[in-house]
Amino acid sequence: MAKKNQLSFLTSAALLVILVSVSETLCRPLGEEPLLKQYEEWIAIHGRVYNDAAETAKRYEIFKENVKRINAFNDGKDVGYKLTVNKFADLTNEEFRASHTGYQSRPTRVLSSVDAKPFNYANFNAIPAALDWRTKKAVTSVKDQGDCGSCWAYSAVAAMEGITMLKKGKLMSLSVQELVDCDVNGKDSGCEGGYMDGAFKFIISKGGLTTEENYPYRGNEQTCNSAKTANHAASITGYQDVPANSEKALLQAVANQPVSVAIEGGGFEFQFYKNGVFTGSCGTYIDHAVTAIGYGKTSGGTKYWLLKNSWGTGWGEGGYMRIQRDVSSKTGLCGLAMNASYPTA
Repeated sequence: MAKKNQLSFLTSAALLVILVSVSETLCRPLGEEPLLKQYEEWIAIHGRVYNDAAETAKRYEIFKENVKRINAFNDGKDVGYKLTVNKFADLTNEEFRASHTGYQSRPTRVLSSVDAKPFNYANFNAIPAALDWRTKKAVTSVKDQGDCGSCWAYSAVAAMEGITMLKKGKLMSLSVQELVDCDVNGKDSGCEGGYMDGAFKFIISKGGLTTEENYPYRGNEQTCNSAKTANHAASITGYQDVPANSEKALLQAVANQPVSVAIEGGGFEFQFYKNGVFTGSCGTYIDHAVTAIGYGKTSGGTKYWLLKNSWGTGWGEGGYMRIQRDVSSKTGLCGLAMNASYPTA
């Protein structure tokens, strides 16, 4: 309780400095009191503690601009999805992109894994109209990568958790931290980013992964704990790349198992996505990794992919996103059909 009171005091003192600055330095009335109150409440909810009043003031200006843009978007034409003032509201989009993405493009695009088998779902036609792997108990709970660029590891692990459940009948949370700490000899670089095929290669070479319980996530890079990694809870036999730039091929894969997907996920609307089917503007500068865990269609006829993210349950639809499917671009919306892959077991 003392810590909470201290935070409240520091926050109120800092906000008072901001309030005076707004009124006197900028020579305008105290019309921002509702926004300052929203900022104070937001700080308390998310446990923010800044170094000093200057940093608090800086973050307030960023918060204010983000809120302005979010409100303008939500008050505009209804496009089928909404934005919200979430835990990223005191970050510029550049800061957010730098700290909460982390996908690094693979060195070369190959057909499949080391055994060079063709896409094994190429002729699969038994595709249901809608699918959600959560209902099949093949998806673990949403996690939070924090300020570590470990989305690549979370995507790979989620896909591995899914195929393990489907093949072995047991759902378990596997260790992302093992990849962050130990998969460091190739292009994968812990919190500095990586790619899913690299993670799959590492898992195969080491014979499997341990559990999240045995090797919990820390949100930063640490020395590889070889004693913990020796206890393999699950393994994979290989991995395959989904044929690039084909949402049809991606659908065939997702109809069979959760699939790792690379996407341009660092944009403003991605940062503050709340709910609905995302149809926003984005490019193909893929910088983030998620897991496609299903697909469907709204009552209004909009087709979508169901994505599991790694930004915690406070983002999006409880940590998930619906994003438009079958767009005119071959790459898929935000490039989601460009670099998808999945493990085999």
